[in-house]
Amino acid sequence: MPRRFLQRYMPHPDALTGSRSLRFMHHLIGDASLWMLSRRAVANAFMVGVFCALLPIPFQMALAAAGACLLRCNLPLSVGLVWITNPLTMPIIFYGNYRLGAWLLATPPRAAPDALSTQWVADQLLDILPSLALGSLVAAVITGLAANVGIRLIWRWQVSRSWHKRRRERRLRATELGNGRDNGCPH
Repeated sequence: MPRRFLQRYMPHPDALTGSRSLRFMHHLIGDASLWMLSRRAVANAFMVGVFCALLPIPFQMALAAAGACLLRCNLPLSVGLVWITNPLTMPIIFYGNYRLGAWLLATPPRAAPDALSTQWVADQLLDILPSLALGSLVAAVITGLAANVGIRLIWRWQVSRSWHKRRRERRLRATELGNGRDNGCPH
């Protein structure tokens, strides 16, 4: 079941409320609804986390935490999923978002220089920003919704598979018991 898999890797709320740096948020961290591992809570957490990860803004984790509180979904998952965009993946993801935005706005995308520098980015920022913002927003919405639907489908498939497995095991036990009676074996 997906719940058991996720519980292995999630921190316990008591460990976080005892942390000195997070003590000011104990009323939020202690809320049990933000730690639930139901299909709805996990799917919405994926949606919030992926949405925030694809936005080129600072404080993505704070935005994901606020979104988790607002939608009453799993807080650690939504905050942790923001790390999809880390220093290694961020340039690739945001360049893809920029290209998507340039395509949507029907503007020719700027070619990246041979040596990327912060000065080049600062010089080009006003030209790049509309395409990057639109592309990031569209990619965040589409990917967030796809993550939500995908997690719900995977969860349903996993639960269905578990039910079928238990049903098969019950039938097997019933046939073994039935065969034992036919052979004259006592119960």
